[in-house]
Amino acid sequence: MRFPSQLLGLLMLWVVGSSRETVLTQSPLTLSVSPGEPASISCRASQSLVHSNGNTYLHWYLQKPSQSPQGLIYRVSNCYTGVPDRFSGSGSGTDFTLTISRVEADDVGIYYCQQSIQRLGGTSFQLWKE
Repeated sequence: MRFPSQLLGLLMLWVVGSSRETVLTQSPLTLSVSPGEPASISCRASQSLVHSNGNTYLHWYLQKPSQSPQGLIYRVSNCYTGVPDRFSGSGSGTDFTLTISRVEADDVGIYYCQQSIQRLGGTSFQLWKE
């Protein structure tokens, strides 16, 4: 059995403290995998996300059908509490990847990469869909 995971293709957010807009572009736009297979989602930023303090504030969220977004990964590679170890994040500078080592049916949803100089939680962020 195969099932789709809908992905957001373009996410635009303002960089705090910068006059330039940072655009995050995700690929692929859609992804269909079988349970047990690995899956990867790429996120590319139009400029480096490395902050002057040395940290990189790139986060990953999953929005399951009829639910609010939930945090998966913060600051590139740190898992939120309760997130299965099947999920991992990697990357630096402008190129980032979310990897699911073994996809499960419960992983279906919309995956977002998001940047901010603060660690986010709850509803303290906004998403724009084209």
